[in-house]
Amino acid sequence: MVTYSAVKKNLNIEVERTDDNGLAHLTHYFQNHTNGVSQHYKEPAIKYLSQRSEDLHLVAEPQMQEFLPMKFDVPFPPPIDYDFTFIDLFAGIGGFRIPMQELKGKCVFTSEFNYWVQRSYELNFGEVPFGDITKLDINIVPQHDVLTAGFPCQPFSISGKMKGFEDTRGTLIYNVFQIIEKRQPKVVFLENVKHLIHHNGGNTLKTILKDLGELGYKTSWKLINASDFGVPQNRERIIIIGHKEKKFDFTKLRTKPKPILKDFLDHDATFEYLNEPYTILTDYRIQESGLIFIGYRNKKIRIAGVRPGTENLSRVHKQPNRIYSSDGLHPALPSQESSGRFWIYDNGEVRKLTINECYRIMGFPDKFIKINNLSELYRQIGNSVCVPMVKEISKQIKAQLL
Repeated sequence: MVTYSAVKKNLNIEVERTDDNGLAHLTHYFQNHTNGVSQHYKEPAIKYLSQRSEDLHLVAEPQMQEFLPMKFDVPFPPPIDYDFTFIDLFAGIGGFRIPMQELKGKCVFTSEFNYWVQRSYELNFGEVPFGDITKLDINIVPQHDVLTAGFPCQPFSISGKMKGFEDTRGTLIYNVFQIIEKRQPKVVFLENVKHLIHHNGGNTLKTILKDLGELGYKTSWKLINASDFGVPQNRERIIIIGHKEKKFDFTKLRTKPKPILKDFLDHDATFEYLNEPYTILTDYRIQESGLIFIGYRNKKIRIAGVRPGTENLSRVHKQPNRIYSSDGLHPALPSQESSGRFWIYDNGEVRKLTINECYRIMGFPDKFIKINNLSELYRQIGNSVCVPMVKEISKQIKAQLL
């Protein structure tokens, strides 16, 4: 049986900065050749190979068949036998896909805009995501049981004219709604930042729930913290679940005691220590969230706007100046961050988390392959979802709704 790595070498596969999605079609075809879904991708996949046939001296379609069946020698291969299908929109580095595959879910379509993230995804799953969802022909999206999307939060106005999800035109959630309308999945599983609750005065969330209702879904939502699912990170996210017939019961989620950061840290690694003056507090407390704010960098004191008695706090008005104890939780890893950002106090010294520690406290397995670009790795993990949290929610989706 031919392996995916051998095919990559044979075809000189490398994720390209392009909008033609040829490699996405080909890899989706390889992953779905036994379930009928491959027909969505077959013709563009053949076209992609035909464009390279001058170098290969082979006819595209017979050659494509010669590669099958294929063994996916990647860290997270698709399940051979599966119980349900799903699609992975705004896929990131696979925070939805890893736990859903563990629960015998089969991914039949992925979409992700960022080139570097596409590279990470291909290395770990043997599949290249389709690109810009706003340019996507949704006819190629197959039928599926569960739609997942950690969609970006964008402002949009509410027309009040009962136009359904047309009111969200021009936003990325509108493209998700288009796919939902066309394919009518059994379950819609959406994730977003805590701020969505208050975004645009609360109207953004209201509109999303209203439009899902008009598309035929009964919805439930809840603010959930990753620290309740076995990782030492205070990461609150809103989860929205929609189903055709009944509401998802969040009370059935099984939570765990909050762990501490120290148990997830590397013992033998190259650490980046803080090499400037800082203060460690002797009088500190464990916050209700589980965070322990234990010190701050001795940055220049703000003069304007400082109230009497808050002089020390003026040094730490921004998170990057704060120091947190490894005996508590870590703050939420930030998105759009390229250098790690937060400082921790561990074993009497102040340092940043290593990139491996960042992936670990998001619940990613150690076998996850990381691309050779540190700044991108920090951004990718900060934009991801917490794997153990998604797995517990997915368990209950499977039990309650499928």
